[in-house]
Amino acid sequence: MQILSLPVISRKFPIILLLLAMVISPVFAQQKLSRKERKAKEKEALTSRYFIEGTKLMALGDLEKSFFYLEKALELNPEEAAIHYKIAEIFTRANQAEKALPYAEKAVLLDGNNKYYALMVAEIYTKLNQPLKAAEILDRLTADGSSNQQYNLDLASIYLNSGEFDKALVVLNRAEEYYGVMEPITVQKQRIYLRKNDLNSALEEGKRLIEAKPGNPKYVLNLVEIYYNNNRKDEALELVSQEIEKYPNQPELQMAAHSLLKDKGLIEESTDYLLMAIASPDLDPEVKARAFSAQLEEFQTVERDELLDTMEVLLRKTEPENAAIFEALGDRKIKSGDQKEGLDLYKKSLDLNPKNAKILEQVILGSFGENPDFVSAERYTILGVDEFPQNAEFWFYDGIVKSAQKKDSLAVNSLSKAVELNAGKNQQLDQVAFGSLGSSLYNLNQKDSAFQYFEKALKLNPNDEQVLNNYAYFLSLEKRDLEKAKTMSEKVVRKFPDNGTFLDTHAWVLFQMGDFEGAKKYMDLAIKNEAEPSGVMLEHYGDILYHLGEKSEALSYWKKAAGSSEASEKLPLKIKNGKYHE
Repeated sequence: MQILSLPVISRKFPIILLLLAMVISPVFAQQKLSRKERKAKEKEALTSRYFIEGTKLMALGDLEKSFFYLEKALELNPEEAAIHYKIAEIFTRANQAEKALPYAEKAVLLDGNNKYYALMVAEIYTKLNQPLKAAEILDRLTADGSSNQQYNLDLASIYLNSGEFDKALVVLNRAEEYYGVMEPITVQKQRIYLRKNDLNSALEEGKRLIEAKPGNPKYVLNLVEIYYNNNRKDEALELVSQEIEKYPNQPELQMAAHSLLKDKGLIEESTDYLLMAIASPDLDPEVKARAFSAQLEEFQTVERDELLDTMEVLLRKTEPENAAIFEALGDRKIKSGDQKEGLDLYKKSLDLNPKNAKILEQVILGSFGENPDFVSAERYTILGVDEFPQNAEFWFYDGIVKSAQKKDSLAVNSLSKAVELNAGKNQQLDQVAFGSLGSSLYNLNQKDSAFQYFEKALKLNPNDEQVLNNYAYFLSLEKRDLEKAKTMSEKVVRKFPDNGTFLDTHAWVLFQMGDFEGAKKYMDLAIKNEAEPSGVMLEHYGDILYHLGEKSEALSYWKKAAGSSEASEKLPLKIKNGKYHE
């Protein structure tokens, strides 16, 4: 029998187990926390979750829910500065500065080294209209001279607005040490010195800026303005002359020299500088345009016109495509009586810059006249309502030109918008708009509404001849209120006895009333006063003659009216049958 040998267990095994136990047991001991410690860890984790959720919801704009979670976080850890800060931020965003303040102040109390907490308190004091308390905080942040210097300008602004000029100067000097000589700082210091009637210090500040930033005409012009406003014009001119000598190709300084020399009565020298500046491609075109307009406003002389001629040549050469230049040149043409050329220049200006209500209106009104061009005008009325949709006048002009072109639905829309935007401010606009609405609504077969608008128009101006004429004519077509129509048309022809249109209306009212002799009398006058009588007049005259028994003469006038776009649908039947048809 074979004897199986069993493995021998080493005596060292228990020792190994003991060693392992010694190594492992401290780890197990570390992981085992007391109940109090576990509670603290759980509280810390829950606080963190509430804080993160609240912060996330604030970023999403849900302030109410954000406050809910942050308040829970604060209940768990009332000594955490960041939670107080975030709650203060919620109230600040909600424009509840008074509620925000205690939370922000608590955040600063808990963590006095966090500048953002301090800035929050300063912001809240500013919102609460306590700027000097905000200034105290900013002053503490910036006083050490090494950090947070970017807040000096804000601090200076607070002191300036509070009238604390000496404190503002201290802070601005501190900012200048940090940033160097800079325009915003210099300008603020100059303002303080001028308020303190310390003109020399203000001038010295300007000189320091010019020295620190050589070749910049803006700083020179700022100092020139101070000299000029304080009646030190010779020093202003000396400064400009010195700078032009150093930097001869600066047209802004040339313009300043022009103004100063002109002020001293040195016209020839002044003009030389003006023309040098205008000839420069570096001068802002709008400055050139204003200079041209300023000369245009001068008393008219041969010398002035010659100067304008020279300037115009230079402007057209250096600025061939500029809206302000075209406008200025257009102004000159209009003033000289060249309406067409002036309007053409205005149109070129609008092609480059349509946002010019003044010349846009002039172009539109210029299209109305003896031979109105409503098609051209409509291009600019559409531009007007597109660029200035809240301007009642442009909607009004658009409605008028559309009404004149028989675009009645569109006219009603534009005129109604004009009345809505006008809201009764311009009575004349309302009155004309009501009259035009009446005509367009009648053409759209909305007759009762049309007559209501005519009544509104006459209530504002009982003597408006266009409204009286149109109202009377439409009433005659409807054979309605003929006595009223007669009264209105009589009123118009008494005032305008040679107007063919008004005479035609009165004749037609009399015709509808059966007064054919009276109708013929006024229609005779209407046709005599028209170089080319309209088809409507000719047809109406034929109708009147037919009712007076003059049938062959009636047929003759009907035939003269044939082919006119204004003639009635019944005209072909009248000619064919040789008799009147309603």
